Amino acid sequence: MSDSLNIADALFARAAEAPSRVALIERGRRGERTTTYRELAGEVSTVAANLADIGIVPGLRVALMVKPGRAFFVLMFALFRAGAVPVLIDPGIDRRMLKQCLDEAAPEAFVGIPLAHAARIALGWARASVRILVTVGPRWFWGGHRYRDLAAGARSALRPLRHQDGAPPAATVGGASAPTRDATLAAILFTSGSTGVPKGVEYTHANFAAQVAMIRDAFDIRPGEVDLPTFAPFALFDPALGMTTVLPRMDFARPGNADPRELVEAIVRHRVTTMFGSPAVLELLARHGARLPGVRRVISAGAPVRPEIVAAVRALLDPGAAIYTPYGATECLPVAIVEAQEIETIGAAGTARGEGILVGRPVAPNDVRIIAIDDAPIAAFGDARVVAAGTIGEITVAGPTATARYFRRDAATAAAKLRERVAGAGERIVHRMGDLGAFDAQGRLWYAGRKSHRVETIAGPRYTETVEGVFNTHRAVRRTALVGVGARGAQRPVVCVELAAGEGADAWPRIERELRAIGEENRVTRGIATFLLHARFPVDIRHNAKIARERLALWAAQRLARDSGTERR
Repeated sequence: MSDSLNIADALFARAAEAPSRVALIERGRRGERTTTYRELAGEVSTVAANLADIGIVPGLRVALMVKPGRAFFVLMFALFRAGAVPVLIDPGIDRRMLKQCLDEAAPEAFVGIPLAHAARIALGWARASVRILVTVGPRWFWGGHRYRDLAAGARSALRPLRHQDGAPPAATVGGASAPTRDATLAAILFTSGSTGVPKGVEYTHANFAAQVAMIRDAFDIRPGEVDLPTFAPFALFDPALGMTTVLPRMDFARPGNADPRELVEAIVRHRVTTMFGSPAVLELLARHGARLPGVRRVISAGAPVRPEIVAAVRALLDPGAAIYTPYGATECLPVAIVEAQEIETIGAAGTARGEGILVGRPVAPNDVRIIAIDDAPIAAFGDARVVAAGTIGEITVAGPTATARYFRRDAATAAAKLRERVAGAGERIVHRMGDLGAFDAQGRLWYAGRKSHRVETIAGPRYTETVEGVFNTHRAVRRTALVGVGARGAQRPVVCVELAAGEGADAWPRIERELRAIGEENRVTRGIATFLLHARFPVDIRHNAKIARERLALWAAQRLARDSGTERR
């Protein structure tokens, strides 16, 4: 890659190729708003120049809290173009965690909608660091700059910029992207915090460029296609890929609450070819049952998709359409990909047998290996033990999208990153996914669950996805969740059960007996004797699909203590 790489340049390349192509369609209560690539690139260029005028210069960290829409796209690419570092935090996470993330990131600029600014003042977000304010929408009493002025104002005078690492001022903001290098920090993206406190993942321009290339090649995406994303950050790849983005009317912070009628209408009206949705969105569409004509590929990520949901969605698509479930994480994406047909023919049976969730084969050029389970940091990959196919261990990835560190989290970086020397190629980062899995004899990767979620019993470890896949075969069960109660090493395995729609609690005694019988027939689940009925599992904020097992484990412990009469009163 070139030393002058800047991910914003991909947008301008697509705009030069097809300036009149529609880049963005926003569906709102008052109708639709369309933006061409020429308009998007022009506004990005103007905003980038004016950001520099107000002090947002290369290397400056900028908290961005803006709803999905034209301003969000413009600001992200303008910040990239200006060499600044956008900081993205899921606004739906716990307020205390959000404050901790912002204090940790210490942004010097805050760009947000009025509600975000009001919360910043009331809750003291990044109070010690923020000095530049930009409001997207009505500006109230806090002062600062208005986005509409930055977007509509006269272009700033062209002037050279000097990057934070001392790179020469080889370009100007007005005429080109600020000079950045492959390893220049491009953004800080915080994890969802579904398995702990959110961490800021450092993305370089090279990481982003590699993601665009790997997604394009893995899914065979062509310029001119139309994408309907229900997860806003994923849509940021669209302008770099030359796609048209259709933003439906929905709360992107709560995808599981989307109206399936709106999604279907948007798909049909705009001839959508690609749809990205969490498993919660796919389940909504499966229940709605309306056909999705013209959609060539459905991409779902964030949590495993149940085989029956995959089959139901496939029935809504045209013949030849594909459903992909890429596997990865904020720290490294994509890692592996599987198409739904393989899930239906091989994955469903394997999941029911207790092999876990089929996540497919590694995406080139990733180097995916499984190492022995170890909760301690490992400095060098040579100190880890690679396990054979068929053995469950921790999934590790080396590749161009494997990020190198967490922002100001040395302990977390040490726990998740290994360094490896490669003959003739120097040193590379190996990311520990924190996920457990195994390769089968055909080179397919099966996901067994989060390392932190494994249940350590006296008889040995139990893995969430392997256990749950067995019990989820019961027709009256919507989903199950394995949690551990007690001290690690002597934990009691407990299976929490959420019943399928239409199943009454009065049937629970019979269902519990049947689940116990199913468990005794499989070596993976044999010996599990505790089942607890739960009305509705708590799920993650970002995708509304990952089960919040920590909360379920606490609930299960309290429930068992109460049932045994030992709960303190």
